[in-house]
Amino acid sequence: MSFADAIHYKAIQLCRHAVQMTAAAGSGHPSSANSLAHITAVLMYHKMRYDLANPWNPHSDRLVLSEGHAVPIVYAAYADLGGVVGTDPANGRKLSVEDLKNLRDIDSVLDGHPNPALGFPFFDAATGSLGQGISVAAGLAMAARMDGSDKTIYVLCGDGESREGQIWEAIDFLAEHRLVNVRVIFNCNKMGQSDYVSGQQSPETLAAKVRAYGLHAEVIDGHDPDAISQALSLPPPDGKPVVVIARTTKGWGVSDLQQVGFHGKPLTAEQAEAALEELALPDPPPDVQLCPAMPKGEIPEAAAEPIAMPDPDFVALAEGTKFADGAAKRALATRQAYGLTLLALGKASDRVVALDADVSNSTFSQLFGKAYPDRFIECRIAEQNMISTAAGLAAAGKVPFANSFAKFFVRAYDQIEMAAYTCANVKIVGSHSGISLGADGPSQMGVVDAAFFGSLAGVETPKGHPGAVVLNPCDAIGTYKLTCLMAGYEGLAYMRTLRPTTPFLYEPGEVFHLIGQKVLAEGKDLVIVSWGYMVHESLKAIEALKADRIACGLVDAYSLPLADDFLEAIGAAAGATLLVVEDNYAGGLGSAVAVAAGDRPGVSVSTMTPERMPKSGKSADDVLAFVGLDSNAICRRVKAILGKV
Repeated sequence: MSFADAIHYKAIQLCRHAVQMTAAAGSGHPSSANSLAHITAVLMYHKMRYDLANPWNPHSDRLVLSEGHAVPIVYAAYADLGGVVGTDPANGRKLSVEDLKNLRDIDSVLDGHPNPALGFPFFDAATGSLGQGISVAAGLAMAARMDGSDKTIYVLCGDGESREGQIWEAIDFLAEHRLVNVRVIFNCNKMGQSDYVSGQQSPETLAAKVRAYGLHAEVIDGHDPDAISQALSLPPPDGKPVVVIARTTKGWGVSDLQQVGFHGKPLTAEQAEAALEELALPDPPPDVQLCPAMPKGEIPEAAAEPIAMPDPDFVALAEGTKFADGAAKRALATRQAYGLTLLALGKASDRVVALDADVSNSTFSQLFGKAYPDRFIECRIAEQNMISTAAGLAAAGKVPFANSFAKFFVRAYDQIEMAAYTCANVKIVGSHSGISLGADGPSQMGVVDAAFFGSLAGVETPKGHPGAVVLNPCDAIGTYKLTCLMAGYEGLAYMRTLRPTTPFLYEPGEVFHLIGQKVLAEGKDLVIVSWGYMVHESLKAIEALKADRIACGLVDAYSLPLADDFLEAIGAAAGATLLVVEDNYAGGLGSAVAVAAGDRPGVSVSTMTPERMPKSGKSADDVLAFVGLDSNAICRRVKAILGKV
């Protein structure tokens, strides 16, 4: 009996499981799963080197299932092999074939699409929102290169999802960085969800595209075990990454599943019974052992060391740099303070990695890049690829800081949300946030980010953390302290930084907590709650209001979620009047304060956000006045609330 016969037997067995588990669940994608049966069998029983008893083994080859809906076939193989599942080694157990009947149950680790955070650590990232897998693999591969590891990262992609722009951002990235340890496999089964895929996604056209990008394309029969094995073992020609383009049949082995429009539909009990007859198993092949090889390398006995914090005195940290004079005069842009802090964190730990999207001289991540070029990844103008690459780096134990303008991250919100589902330890820093940057206009302004990230801050992950921690420091000292705290925090975090220079409001010794606030002024009439640049504008308003004998307090509410004791900490008892001022669109800080106050009778909350869309102005003052957010506008609003117009 040959290797091919043994793989074919296993493929039939896996297809049977896929049909049965999706039928039992009443949902799922057996047709896509079956199209990958032979490829999955070759990968998981023969080609990959991985540790079934320890899926957290850092030396194992990795599999990224970009077409996440096809996951039943991987679950079937992993259960058949008895791989360990669980959220951590202490809670690990072997997955059994019996567990497959629990697919998609609310308490099952076998979610509808891959998600390691729910207890399936064979995978490194939540996938299923299509187009992201190759980028995740690129991050895993970059981490392997940094660590001197020879692991291979395999990626399974659908032909339909190859229309996604991120696929080609990632292919371009593989070519540029010559990531030959990534082996992409396109599953060309010719069918999408509602119809056949376009001819632009045919195997021939995909191969031509791949070659045009400078990679090697190998077109094979995706149900031929020998051809699959040979393609996965092919040495990279001329140092080019290899992309395998596999012709497959959607719903392989089951005629009912091969109909157009049957995507995402399980079989009925009657259809499943007929399918199992079609998938009748031949006699078991003798004398052919199919078992993955173990990876080489010692497993670390302890978790990675926490990142050592840099010098606590930010002014001292700036000495000897071009920012020393600004620090001494107590005035720097928060983006500059962030760049200095990132540089210091790079010195403190080789786990820290920085990524940028061709704006490193504006985000100031270039300071890190010049000092640590082997840990700096220039992703070019491809923010979606950058975020998913960062998720891959995080899965490999790195602490990635992804940098761009806050506005430009908008196009990667899908990728960020998927990183949040993964509970990825990714740090995102958006420069030029809010409207204070002035002359460049709204195409460069981050104004919807607070609402998006704020929504993530309000939900709990499987690990019990916020979906994201959002930070919006108002000065260099706060930026420095919060960046350090962000680096040590295990989870997704987003920081907004500013283009204009702002004066220091805090002393170097000020103590910050990752989630917290600072009371900057007391006042009996009204309390202004703000963050970022608007803390400074609010200070101007408070000083101006004193002439009218109006005493306002001021709170720098620099984080979302708000602290559990936020209202107590700012002294907002019954009868308190709060005005939230922010230079982003509604849905950020003001919404969070309103929700908190909703549980406190007698606390009144008003908000100020841009009254109209911003435009270019010669200065921050011009733009703030234009949208109704300058200190004069704040004074008018305070007086109106207090009935002193």
